[in-house]
Amino acid sequence: MRLDINSRDRLGITQEILSAFVKYGWNLAAMEMFQFHTFVHIDQDEISLEQITSIIAAIDGVERITLVDFLPSEQKQKHLQALITKLPDPIIDIGNTGNILIANNAAELAFNVKEGQLEGADIAKLTGVSLSHFLNKTPISTEVSINDKSFLMDITPVKTNKITTGAVIVFRSPQRLGQQISAIQAQEGNIDFIVGQSNKMQAIKQQTLRFSSLDLPVLIRGETGTGKELIARALHESGPRSSSPFLAINCATLAENLLESELFGYASGAFTGAQRGGKPGLFELAENGTVFLDEIGEMSIYLQAKLLRFLQDFTFRRIGGTHEITVNIRIICATHRDLESMTQGNEFRDDLFYRLNVLSLDLPPLRQRIEDIPALVDLFAMNASEQINVNCPQFSQDAIELLKEFTWPGNIRQLQNVIFRTLALTDKVTINGQDLCFNTSSEKILTTQANRQDTSTLEQAVEAFETELLTELYPQYPSTRKLAKRLAVSHAKISRKLNKYGIKKEH
Repeated sequence: MRLDINSRDRLGITQEILSAFVKYGWNLAAMEMFQFHTFVHIDQDEISLEQITSIIAAIDGVERITLVDFLPSEQKQKHLQALITKLPDPIIDIGNTGNILIANNAAELAFNVKEGQLEGADIAKLTGVSLSHFLNKTPISTEVSINDKSFLMDITPVKTNKITTGAVIVFRSPQRLGQQISAIQAQEGNIDFIVGQSNKMQAIKQQTLRFSSLDLPVLIRGETGTGKELIARALHESGPRSSSPFLAINCATLAENLLESELFGYASGAFTGAQRGGKPGLFELAENGTVFLDEIGEMSIYLQAKLLRFLQDFTFRRIGGTHEITVNIRIICATHRDLESMTQGNEFRDDLFYRLNVLSLDLPPLRQRIEDIPALVDLFAMNASEQINVNCPQFSQDAIELLKEFTWPGNIRQLQNVIFRTLALTDKVTINGQDLCFNTSSEKILTTQANRQDTSTLEQAVEAFETELLTELYPQYPSTRKLAKRLAVSHAKISRKLNKYGIKKEH
């Protein structure tokens, strides 16, 4: 029986309540005191609530006696236990002798024991790691194998008066780490986010949906900026692995040794500076999910051979490791290079190419799907307006036509940059052709087309073009000789043109 004795804050009232318990021989199992409240647990079946109430209520200052289900500490313990039980990662709390005080359901599943069997067990015997490792002064992480599965142990010391008296241990599986990384990297990747009503894009969407259900490697080819990663994400999100991690890496951005460790991971002490306890690679982290290897054509011949070996049975060893690891993942690759030509020049292994090119998607450049430009402009304008907190403007027909005329060597990414730059630098409600903010020389050349309706002769058109070109280049080549060398003409001619158009060096 548990009671909440509500009383006034009177000196000696708690002593009088205890004296009543002693006088009548009630077995007090637990007692907790707070201002205005004294909680008691009476472990005695033959005593009734009415008997206790009649005696305790007679004490001066006692105002109310209520039957409760739990004492405050018990209530707190129940909520804490419910909280850690729901956590997906295995969690264990140990004392200073290494005995397990608390373990959640995930820990019991990881160690493959029945409910309650972990409590009281020796953590050192369970993990094969010495007790001193768990009772460290500072938080550490180390790798451990439990039932042939790898886990990263995050050990946080529990201290009392600056002395370590226990530790809280969180076991993170590579798959859980992969899911967390995937969630951080998550972008909109559903098939519905692929913008395009052109015949070519409709065909790409249909192929993507068809390939998503086929658990085979896919090679995505296309120029820079055509949206290869978006298609890769759509393949993953539309397939049976969508609930598992999608992890992407650009093979062109990392040196060979770094890329190798990122893909395959490394064992503890594999090299100088290696993380203590080792580090799982993307292939481990993406268990049951997808690994996207962007710019696969930039991978070294050495890593190509190692990747080929991995693809044979999806088994590998970490760098410096001796343990064979088998994973269940799907590989999607992308490149803007001609891999067939690279195989003929011995730059890319032909056996790896054929293994990766089981299914292929060829993304069209933007210049081959110009009918999709209006929809892309609307999407990018809406996104840009939200980012820079402005009202989304409308794009006039002449602006759209001007955008359609450009060849877009940077494809969709370049179009997105132009739209963002335009909205950042223009406050107009309607964007016209002359308002478009291009940046590169080739883009600048295009802007002169917006003014063609204002030129009635070839000479005026040439003058407009020369003005645009010289205005842009002169700050970059701030002398007539440098600019003349850049444009392969005499410096005297450049001097005359600058004077003619009133172009002066910026100070």
